[in-house]
Amino acid sequence: MTQDNATSAAHQLLQEGLQLLVRGDRAGAAQVLARAREVRETLLEAHGLIERHQLVGSFTNMTGLDCRISPEDDIFGFFVNHPSSVNPLRDYFADGWRTLSELLLLLEAVDQPLLKTPQVLEFASGHGRFTRHLVKSLGAERVTVSDVVPGAVEFSRQAFGVEGFLSASVPEEVKWPRQYDLVFVLSLFSHLPRSTWARWLQVLHGAVAPGGLLVFSTHGIKAANFDSVQLDEEGFFFAPSSESNAIDAHEYGTAFTSEDFVVRRIAETWGAQALVHRSLVHFWNHQDAYVLRKPR
Repeated sequence: MTQDNATSAAHQLLQEGLQLLVRGDRAGAAQVLARAREVRETLLEAHGLIERHQLVGSFTNMTGLDCRISPEDDIFGFFVNHPSSVNPLRDYFADGWRTLSELLLLLEAVDQPLLKTPQVLEFASGHGRFTRHLVKSLGAERVTVSDVVPGAVEFSRQAFGVEGFLSASVPEEVKWPRQYDLVFVLSLFSHLPRSTWARWLQVLHGAVAPGGLLVFSTHGIKAANFDSVQLDEEGFFFAPSSESNAIDAHEYGTAFTSEDFVVRRIAETWGAQALVHRSLVHFWNHQDAYVLRKPR
């Protein structure tokens, strides 16, 4: 069967699944839509129908998470198009769970368990790949999200019931609604150009409550070596390219930094004493993690 014929057959399966739902045949619809979910062109639409109607095979039923996925989710698109991902849905949800476990380990290391953290801001949160796991762990009332993409914030607010606000392209233009006991910034500093790297680190200081933590990640030496990237004399490299289709690549590309570069920027913006923990090659086995504490 040609690719065009396979896609056409998958769309027919979608229509058949919808008709079966109208007739009240949930078991039949689940079987048909599961087949449509195996084809990339109809994967997300079939997944949405299975989740919305809580059919057999629903990830929500299996995990207790809200497993809705936005069609605009670039991270999900990354999994769908990555040659190593044979099951993009499973890999996408498992990746959020992995992030949760890696964050839990960092917070245990500084004696501030996640479950005892009153208010958490997930900054540069995207379309909720990780947010859904935070909400299951803490409850929506303890989670706030922020992203520069308006649709991403709105999706998380509607899907997960969290508070959310828009970020900005210019760091100094962000307005914090309040301060948070934990600000978690996963894989933002691994995408920033030199012109905004330290500025974002400085601005995020204002989002953290006294005694609270900032946790962020970077592409360190392992990632640079893996991609055959040569850092400059300061320990920095930036390329205007990333998996995001929604943000200008010169604003959000791919950045690599040495440990010394990061530590110097921390000292300049927060003070050297703020760095209370670091774990190299921590997130996804290739991003370094840093934990900063704001004085009381």
